[in-house]
Amino acid sequence: MALRQIRIDGDDILRKKCKEVKEINERTLTLIDDMFDTMYDANGVGLAAPQVGILKRIVVIDVDGETPYVLINPVLVEKNGEQTGEEGCLSLPGKSAQVTRPNHVICKCLNEDMMEITIEAEGLLARAICHELDHLEGILYKDVADGPLHDVVYEDDLEDDTE
Repeated sequence: MALRQIRIDGDDILRKKCKEVKEINERTLTLIDDMFDTMYDANGVGLAAPQVGILKRIVVIDVDGETPYVLINPVLVEKNGEQTGEEGCLSLPGKSAQVTRPNHVICKCLNEDMMEITIEAEGLLARAICHELDHLEGILYKDVADGPLHDVVYEDDLEDDTE
């Protein structure tokens, strides 16, 4: 397992559509492990393969630190409701924007064993699934944001100012 370089906005690979995964091999399993390590190291809740330079339809998500998901060839089969909230991205560090997403989604995909699974999600998990699936199509959250990007102030930054 290793950390991979996260591609930053402006990198052409983030704007490309990803290819379907036909089979799982050791390289793919290593990629998935590396994606989790990279996501956790960067304090993210989701990461798509193009964000680490791989044009495959693979996403990892863990919104609560306890329930990791691997989504291979994911497809939204249902979405409804609406939620609007702040959204950020590991590929746009230090930025965020208001984004409106479905509040409820049903996603069909394969897991790392190539078994079909269905994930029904609400709230933050639904938001993360939509955000990461956009990455597989070359779409960044800033493309669908309700307004302009703005700088994020982290709590650590505030503590540094008081020293």
